[in-house]
Parts: sequence; C-alpha cells; structure tokens
Amino acid sequence: MNSEELKSGNSVSLSKAIDVAESAQTYRYIVGVDGGGTGTRVVLCDASGEEVARGAAGPSGLAHGRDKAWQQIQLALQHAFSAAGVANVALSEVAIGCGLAGVNNVHWANEFIALNPGFGRIVVETDAYTTLLGAHAGAAGVVIALGTGSVGEVLAQDGKRREVGGWGFPVGDEASGAWLGFQAVNYAQRVMDGRLPADAFSAELFEHLGTDQAAMFNWLAAANQTLYATLAPVVIRHAAGSQVAREMMLQAGRDVQQMALALDPQQSLPVALSGGLAEMILPYIPQPLQQRIQAPVGGSAHGAMLLIKRHLQHTMHKNA
Repeated sequence: MNSEELKSGNSVSLSKAIDVAESAQTYRYIVGVDGGGTGTRVVLCDASGEEVARGAAGPSGLAHGRDKAWQQIQLALQHAFSAAGVANVALSEVAIGCGLAGVNNVHWANEFIALNPGFGRIVVETDAYTTLLGAHAGAAGVVIALGTGSVGEVLAQDGKRREVGGWGFPVGDEASGAWLGFQAVNYAQRVMDGRLPADAFSAELFEHLGTDQAAMFNWLAAANQTLYATLAPVVIRHAAGSQVAREMMLQAGRDVQQMALALDPQQSLPVALSGGLAEMILPYIPQPLQQRIQAPVGGSAHGAMLLIKRHLQHTMHKNA
C-alpha cells in the first residue's frame, strides 16, 4: 500500500493491516476518535454500543507527530472515562476507531499504528471518511469538512468512495481556517509594505502579527497550520465591513461549491457541511448549493464509532 493508493479514487481502509486480535471478542468499551489539527474529540460507548461519555484534548492530526497524536487521544479518553466515573480500564479491553487528519500519508499512518499503546483493536481511517459516515449515519451522501483543514468525500449509492481536496496546508485545504489565515497574512503583508491601504481589518491582524517587519517574520517563523487558523475568526468578523475579507469568504464559498460538484456532478446526493467553520462559511456559498445542504446527523467521532462497530461486527461474522 503506498501514498498514491491512499489518495486514489477509492480510498484504502487500513483496518485489515492493523487488527490487533484476529479472533472475535467483546470489548468492555468502544471508542470513536475525531483527531484534527486543532483538537481531538472522543465518544465513549459501553459494550452494548450505548454512549456513556465524551472527552476532548489538543490536536491529534498526524502532522503534529504520531506520538503526540496518541498522547492527545489518550488524554481525551481519560477525560471521557473520568466524566463516566470509570477508572482502571486496561487498554486491551478497549476497541478504538480513529478518524485522523494526515492518514493519507502512509508513512505517518504506519508510524501511528506501530505506536499503539495497547488498545485491543484499532481501525484507522481518514477524518474525511469518518466525517462522511457520521454526517449521513453511514448512508450515501457528500460531506465537506471545514475546520483547520478542509476535505470533501462522497459515498456513492454503490458503496464506492472518492475524496477531493485534503491535500494539506499550505498547498491545499481551500476554504479552511488555515487557508483563510494564510490569505489574511498575505493581505497584512501587502498593507504593511504599502501595497494596499490600511483599514480596520489589517489593524486587527497586526494585533496578532505585530506592527513591523521583524515582528511579522518572527510570527511567520513559528507559524504552522494551527496558528494560521487562529486568524480565521478575524477574517469572518470583518467580512461584513471589509471588501477584502468578504472576498476571501466568497472565494471559500466558491471552493466549497467546486468540491461538491466534483464529488457529485449529478447533484443527486444529500450534502452536509461539518467542522468548526461550516456555519460561518455557509452564507457565502452560492445559492444553488446552499439550498441543498442538510445538517449532519453526527460528527466525525460518531463516524469513527460507526467504523469500529462495523469492523467488530464484520469480524464476528467472519469468525462465526
């Protein structure tokens, strides 16, 4: 399996490669994980599949480091167990489904798998796919995830999957928080050196970036995807009063439309938006698509939960 296979039209599931136990067994707890560039969210269920708690922690996208991803996943799970009033659970008694940013990089994915801290069963997929599963409760449809990064995926009626976007920051992830922040920084640079006039939008950006060239370079030296995404709220706040900020939001809306059309040219499937920026970008999406968008049934963590449940059911049937 190589990176081209993972980026191709029908995404390759890693589940077969990472089964820890071949025999069917019942786990005390089942966990769904949504791990992105800004944060980690987990849903904790008991053996019957009933949700008992949720937890959250820092970013577990694989670009931040595979060991750090596990640290944040375990921290979020600890918070969920604490919220449920549960202690002293062995990881071998837990089956976990993970939807993670960065899984398209097969090297990162294999590193993450190799660092399994002891979970009894693991299934890893892209956060795009688990977001898709959660958005339509496993049924056919389109989802476009707009958070720190962005990606679109479709599950067709025949069960085939296809992904668009999701190439990663800074060369892709259009309409994402990091993409908006990147545009905002470029605008601030043009204002700083006199190519464009200053306004309230640039003034607030300078509060984050510094007011001189040295400060700007220092900010840039430390900047990553997550830091760029912290500027997205500034763009959103000024879109009503700044034509520059408004055009950034309108371009984000056009990029969402382009992803949706690429995923479903016949425009026959339900479309959902997910992620922290979905609600803010929705008004800037062209009307024909905006009218077709439905609220997601669940989020990526619920999709990851569905992923691991299906995997366990398949394993049980296979071994029956």
